[in-house]
Amino acid sequence: MDTSDRDLATVYVCITCRRADEPEAEPRPGALLADATARAAQGSGVAVRRVRCLANCTRGPSAAMRANGGGTSWTYIFGGLDLAGADALIEGARLLAAAPDGLMPWRGRPEPLKRGLIARVPPLDFTEDMS
Repeated sequence: MDTSDRDLATVYVCITCRRADEPEAEPRPGALLADATARAAQGSGVAVRRVRCLANCTRGPSAAMRANGGGTSWTYIFGGLDLAGADALIEGARLLAAAPDGLMPWRGRPEPLKRGLIARVPPLDFTEDMS
């Protein structure tokens, strides 16, 4: 699950995530989602990285994504995901990587990424014309 220069986008899946009402059992739902997302990513051009805690504990399982390459891509954070979200994460990452303005289009976005959107974070060098 390593990234390379050829990857279109990277999906970061929190492996410590669980829903608030779930027991402290292993494997955690986030780890299961990470495994499913890695399987869904095979041959897609999307890298999957496992991370510990995306600090979205009240809305887990969580994942974040960003397009690789250009500096204009926004980062997206999603929560309330389940195993069905694995394919949606890969589809969303491919949409984001193809977006010329660095924003994932709403049209065509998988439903789990519409209802599970937590935040989008601008690129580091982002400036907005407020005039």
